[in-house]
Amino acid sequence: MDEAARVIRRLTEQGKTLATAESCTGGLLGKLLTDVPGASAVYLGGVISYAYAVKEALLGVDKALLREKGAVCEEVAIQMAQGARQRLGADFALSTTGNAGPGADEKNPKVGEIYIACACESGATCQKLQLSGTRKENRLSACLAALKLL
Repeated sequence: MDEAARVIRRLTEQGKTLATAESCTGGLLGKLLTDVPGASAVYLGGVISYAYAVKEALLGVDKALLREKGAVCEEVAIQMAQGARQRLGADFALSTTGNAGPGADEKNPKVGEIYIACACESGATCQKLQLSGTRKENRLSACLAALKLL
């Protein structure tokens, strides 16, 4: 059984719900979840927040934090997950933010550096990934890691 199906099954068994907040994965995490039959019973939806302004407006990510550190950091991943959980009313939320490649910029210089976070009522946890695949591989690896984190 793949990770998305396992997550949907476990959430269904527990009567819990899930939301997502994605940046570098651009909706791939939501797609993997909604590919699973029965996902609509537990997956509420997600926010694809590629732009800083969307992270701020829809997920409540701190503007000063984005200005200071950029989007590729633990604090932003956690705020994204917490924002998705609160705004969508879910029991759990997963987030992904990072640089999947192939290029870099001033604020996100490390290709393959991706942060995944999971938020729930009792708090949030985050993991840093350092991936070395292609853009496509890095995005998929980040999604799978996020599902495992949950």
